[in-house]
Amino acid sequence: MLPPTIKRQQHPPKKEKTRSVTYRLPVKLVEEIETEAMNHNISHNVMARQILEKYIQWDRFANKIGMIPVPKKLLDSLGIEMTPDEINEVINVIKPVIKDTVLFIKGKYDLKRCIETLEDYMRASGMKSDHRIEGETHHFIIQHELGSNWSIFTEQLLQELFKEFLPNSQMKCQTTESTVIASIPLGGDFSEHEY
Repeated sequence: MLPPTIKRQQHPPKKEKTRSVTYRLPVKLVEEIETEAMNHNISHNVMARQILEKYIQWDRFANKIGMIPVPKKLLDSLGIEMTPDEINEVINVIKPVIKDTVLFIKGKYDLKRCIETLEDYMRASGMKSDHRIEGETHHFIIQHELGSNWSIFTEQLLQELFKEFLPNSQMKCQTTESTVIASIPLGGDFSEHEY
């Protein structure tokens, strides 16, 4: 359990207006959704909603922005050999891609939309992440499980992104081979979901 002074960043409220709809789907597809829902101990309605939300938040944009699935094992093996110069080169290549992606998906490029898009990407790719607030400080926790060079890459990329929007702020990081915790003062009322 988190200490009382740390709270988790709330994502958009789940109590939304709903509407019932009916779709005609192949029996095999329905059975697969029901089986998957049972394996996750949720209703097939919740499973279908999660599938549709993932599509709306990320998958519908993936092809348009040139995303392709890459096996985790491949990224893991590429990361082992990366030098500091190669890490910097990858960051220089990926920064404009992130900007274009945020502009395309969110319609504007700012810190809140950038963080939200990165969270959407991590959720879609299966990476674990969390956002916790302690007073004025926000802790962004990313568990990539890809090795120490990818931790260095993640830390440097976050440094670059925060420096772009908040040039005078000091981000602090804690890293392991599989996890990065980036801490930065953004204010107690900062929410990447409100813009």
